[in-house]
Amino acid sequence: MFLRPNHRNKDGKDHTYWSLVETVRSADGPRQKTLCYLGELNSSTQARWLKTVEVFNEQGEAEQLKLFPSHVEPPADDPQVARVLLNKVRLERTRQFGACWLGLELWKRLALDRFFQAALDHELADVPWSRVAALLAINRLCAPGSELAVEQRWYPSTALDDLLGIEEGKVNDTRLYRCLDRILPHKTKLERHLKERYGELFGAEFDVLLYDLTSTYVEGAAEKNPMMRRGYSRDHRPDCEQMVIALIVNSEGFPFSYETFDGNRADVSTMETILRMVERKYGKARRMWVFDRGIVSEENLAAIRKRGGQYLVGAARSQMKEFEAELLDKENWTQVRPEVEVKKIAVPQGEETYVLCRTAARREKEKAIRGRFSSRMEKALKSLEKTISTGRLKDRNKMERRLGKIQARHPQVNDLYEAGLRESTEGMRLFWQIKEDRKHWREAREGAYLLRTNLAAEAADELWAKYMQLTEAEASFRALKSELSIRPLFHQKEPRVKAHVMVAFLGYALWVTLKHMLKSRPAIIPKPSVSGVDNARPFSPMKALALLSTLQSADVVLPTTDGREIRLRRITEPDAEQKSLLHQLGLSLPERFHFDRECSVDSAIA
Repeated sequence: MFLRPNHRNKDGKDHTYWSLVETVRSADGPRQKTLCYLGELNSSTQARWLKTVEVFNEQGEAEQLKLFPSHVEPPADDPQVARVLLNKVRLERTRQFGACWLGLELWKRLALDRFFQAALDHELADVPWSRVAALLAINRLCAPGSELAVEQRWYPSTALDDLLGIEEGKVNDTRLYRCLDRILPHKTKLERHLKERYGELFGAEFDVLLYDLTSTYVEGAAEKNPMMRRGYSRDHRPDCEQMVIALIVNSEGFPFSYETFDGNRADVSTMETILRMVERKYGKARRMWVFDRGIVSEENLAAIRKRGGQYLVGAARSQMKEFEAELLDKENWTQVRPEVEVKKIAVPQGEETYVLCRTAARREKEKAIRGRFSSRMEKALKSLEKTISTGRLKDRNKMERRLGKIQARHPQVNDLYEAGLRESTEGMRLFWQIKEDRKHWREAREGAYLLRTNLAAEAADELWAKYMQLTEAEASFRALKSELSIRPLFHQKEPRVKAHVMVAFLGYALWVTLKHMLKSRPAIIPKPSVSGVDNARPFSPMKALALLSTLQSADVVLPTTDGREIRLRRITEPDAEQKSLLHQLGLSLPERFHFDRECSVDSAIA
């Protein structure tokens, strides 16, 4: 075992970094294995370590172990020579390092450390509240869990105590809950701060705003939270009370603002509140709003026009009947993608423009759905028809109830069928048939949807492309619900629930920052193929976090023959993929912790 110097020229200066290397046997002969990375030794540390270390086993047999370059000759009788018991060298206190370190770097990149220091650290505390806020947000990014899970399982397994400078035993669920109470009043200032940082870091603009809503449910009765109500559950949990979250992002997915509503709040009723909130925080400006048809109403569109704003929204499918001729006409369609075509339609009587869009893949999907429901309804009608004709069902009231159940069970295609009971020479019979005109219209509109806007100057393909940016808002909700685990909610009080959403918002701010850092400097992971040609695939935020999560910090403990222990806190050496990711992000691992110490065995045990 020996120390290997690694030279690097940085900022015009030559730096020497050291790694501990061991010679091991392998099938291919002797090979050298790096045990740990020691970093750059300063003068005092170098004076202590630049010596020959004699390694003894428990039987007192000694062998000379060169830990330093061979050209360095140690003094003959140096009393400061440390004699290490090789068979007692051990590794202690392994901690997850890479992912939480990356989260902290993102936190600093957004200047959130300075923001929360100014907002929270004016009062004395055992742990500065700004560091507790960082801990909560990094947990939401890396391994989201409850405050109790953070205290008992996640935090003790990470190196955040070293990274944040938090003393041992100072983090508990009570301190985390108190931090939630302290960060909530700073929501508005936080949103403004993040908006400025996105502009400084990525040149993000917020003249086009994408607006969407989602819901998240709560575990428990939540009797002390008036926001929790039963409503339309996008999580398919109608058994639970829920709250509604409205999120505004720009066309690149950077969060602009968010708001929380009661769980039974209708989507269409939130727009006026959001418009007033945005004006209050950011002033009146000519903004363009993009949202889907669930939020569209004439009142909402009039409110945007009244403020001098612009909109590009999805129109109700019932309006498509007004443009039946244009939909059936095969002329003037613009191909924007191999399976997507659009047509712009100006309405002479108004200031709005409509855009007809149709997609081949969507048409096939809707056709398959219609075929499945039609087959089920026709099968049920034929079964009832046979039951009546064979005389097994003779009561007219029961016949009507059976028919009503069939129609209620298939609302998706019920309008395509005309069905009823009629008297015939053979008695009461069921008659049904397909409405060909309705079926023809249904086939024509399958795969089609309608957009409406007060932007008249732009081409149809440009309008369609802008509306497709709404997928960024949908992607934001997917990240919040999957990677960042905003659901379910376990808090029972309204302020804590709102603070939980704010922490998730902070986690998403870190997530989207990492996403755009990877996008601005595309990181490629080499993936060897069987043919020998490398297949490259880009990093995603979750892939980057998972890749760095294998980096650990640990204490290398070197017991000496005179009863002392030398502890070196080190970070494991990154592999090729990890080095590639760090290079693409423009980040460097810290060379060392300020922890290295020398102590007696008794004090080390204590």
